[in-house]
Amino acid sequence: MLFSYGSCAAGSRVQRVCRENLLYGTQFGRWKPYRKWNKLDFRIPLEGTIVMNEFEMLKVFAAAADARNFKEAASSLGVSPQVVTRAVKQLEERLGETLFHRSTRQVQLTVFGEVLARQSAGILSAVQEVLRPAAKRGRDEIAGTVLVAAPSAMGRMLVMHALGDTLTSHPQLSLDLRLSESVSNAVDERIDVGLRIGVLRDTRFVARRVANISFHIVGAPALVARTGVPANVQQLQSMPYMALLNSNSGRPWPWQFRHSKPFIGKPSFMTDEPEAAVQAALLGLGFAQLPNYLVGRHLRVGTLVEVLPNEAPAVWPVSVYRSSVSPVPPRVKIVFDRLVAALGNADELRL
Repeated sequence: MLFSYGSCAAGSRVQRVCRENLLYGTQFGRWKPYRKWNKLDFRIPLEGTIVMNEFEMLKVFAAAADARNFKEAASSLGVSPQVVTRAVKQLEERLGETLFHRSTRQVQLTVFGEVLARQSAGILSAVQEVLRPAAKRGRDEIAGTVLVAAPSAMGRMLVMHALGDTLTSHPQLSLDLRLSESVSNAVDERIDVGLRIGVLRDTRFVARRVANISFHIVGAPALVARTGVPANVQQLQSMPYMALLNSNSGRPWPWQFRHSKPFIGKPSFMTDEPEAAVQAALLGLGFAQLPNYLVGRHLRVGTLVEVLPNEAPAVWPVSVYRSSVSPVPPRVKIVFDRLVAALGNADELRL
């Protein structure tokens, strides 16, 4: 049992002492009961049993230095003057220096105390700023680094364009953009915001579906003039075509079709870089199956033509995700919200 002679009952001296010591995080030693006015009371020994941590002592000292009066400092902190006296004494013993000249009327900072007061004011202000709730920070205080992961081509084409104005408006905000066709481990790589093509079922993340990826079988007009337009998937397999490599496995991605079975076959050109596949298609090296955000512009201007549109596979969802852990830092929230809005309206994803 912690108390042998009393308890922290409401209104009692013990309750006040309990509150004071819980406020400053002290550790209880042995309580010494004594009799006063024919009733039990408690006092805390000044040495050896009550230990404030250094930051708490510094906080009390700063209040006393500002007020130049231990009673006023105690009132501002909501504790008794004895707590202030004890904290100052412990800090003096810790530093090996006298901080105040004491008299019956007032206390006066020593030279060392004046220096420590100036130093502690900066330290305490910095700690309060760090611990200030993010919701109370101003618009211009959105700062820090946000790590964003995205597929290579989509990141270069869409993410930078989407976040350019946001980064300009918040000069203290920094973007760490990681581009890869490999599937990222968002937790291990400490990703703040990511783009994912395909279904994201991980419950550790909040995901917003912003668009769909459609895939198109395309070829250069010169290639079509040379080989003719394939009438079906079987004819396509006998013509020059290319394949994208899966960066995770190193094997070609199978071509997918709405009505026919997938195939890999023997492609005439392979690459793990989607934008290189677009260039190869433009050069007429073979037919390619590529997403809308890479070939849409070329289809509109005629530098690529689509074949077998009825065999286009089902669309894939595009999601923006972030960790589901709360609270969400303002810098992460603003990047997440901006990407959701921008990608939801991107022309490149509307073909």
